[in-house]
Amino acid sequence: MARSTRTARTPVRVYLGCGERQIPGFIHIDPVPYRHIDHVAPIDRLSMLADESVDLIYASHVLEQFGRYEIFDVVSEWFRVLKTGGVLRLAGPDFSKAARYYAEHGDIRDVIGLVVGSQAGSEDFHKALFDEINLGELLLDVGFMSVDRYDWRKTEHAAVDDLSQAYLPHLDKQSGTLVSLNVEAIK
Repeated sequence: MARSTRTARTPVRVYLGCGERQIPGFIHIDPVPYRHIDHVAPIDRLSMLADESVDLIYASHVLEQFGRYEIFDVVSEWFRVLKTGGVLRLAGPDFSKAARYYAEHGDIRDVIGLVVGSQAGSEDFHKALFDEINLGELLLDVGFMSVDRYDWRKTEHAAVDDLSQAYLPHLDKQSGTLVSLNVEAIK
């Protein structure tokens, strides 16, 4: 009996704008040269990646840092490198949840970072706002076939405490309000 020489292909998974966070098995791309970064580069120009070469892109709380007239081109670049059937997993501030939380609690300090960014560094200023409807429309307009929410607890990076797990009150993951808009778009 002949033995198959085919081996399972390792999926190509990319973590854009990861900063200091690291997910094993992912290619890390960030403009800041942390030790674990595979490609020090802006995340809106992925010239190091070929067309249709990536199975999964994960980008957490970075798309809102691009201007509202830039985001279509940014997402189009991410679409370019994804394989057909590939997944763009996005997390970002959910403006509708932030607005609702503010209306119920009345303290702007609770939501200001979600809306305008932490502004701790020159790269953390928010220039765009998203809710489920406008983010979904953007992704479909770029060419994605479907857009659905995902549960961060059911991802391979659930142990990485990033802003896809942003809750108000802060860190109350049991009974707080998830204020991160977490969606997956399929190419």
